[in-house]
Amino acid sequence: MFVTVFGQKGGVAKTCTSVHLASIWSNQYQSVVLVDADRNRSASAYGARGLLNFEVAPIEAAAKATRYSDVVVTDGQASSSQEEIKNLVDGADVIILPTAAQTRSLELTLEMAEHLKQFNVPFAALLVKVDSRKAKAAREIRQALEAAGIEVLRAQIPLLAAFEKAENAGVTVDQAVSAAGKSDPRRMIGWHAYTKACEEIVELVPQRTNVIPMHPIGWDTTPLEDRRAA
Repeated sequence: MFVTVFGQKGGVAKTCTSVHLASIWSNQYQSVVLVDADRNRSASAYGARGLLNFEVAPIEAAAKATRYSDVVVTDGQASSSQEEIKNLVDGADVIILPTAAQTRSLELTLEMAEHLKQFNVPFAALLVKVDSRKAKAAREIRQALEAAGIEVLRAQIPLLAAFEKAENAGVTVDQAVSAAGKSDPRRMIGWHAYTKACEEIVELVPQRTNVIPMHPIGWDTTPLEDRRAA
């Protein structure tokens, strides 16, 4: 499964989303790799302490790092470049667009969706940094996205200080602790929100039922027993 997390600007929890999707799937699959395709190398910085439960690989090493992976999550470049968008889309089964409950973030997601509609790949918006005190704003953003024909995941990621604490420590939000070393009381709210998002994303991935096994050219694939009989 190849999942790309994409956006046109920083500050919309793109890397945070990539890290948490990869971590949750790493608990479910044998091998998960997060490919850091962002020029800022935010995912690499997040995982620099080696405390995450999956490998983070720069885009330059992606071919080798992902060779035997069950799941590949790509933290895409924040860009509106048509060429960069096409390259990221070509390697994705599904694209996730983190969208903050803000007018500018909505505008950029609508713009990105217009680019993505040119390609035959499913995509969905994920509401992030949702302030519980501003539920109306989140509802309005969701309604605007849906009115534009964009699928929006039912799960939404809350605005929590625990996410910042986790990133500073190089861990996922479920391991966030305060400066005093105590577990953040709201850490599992963020973790469960991303877990729900993972469940929905898997449902969006097209099922490959027509894959034909291929053999390298020149190999004799005749069963050994038949060759001996001949």
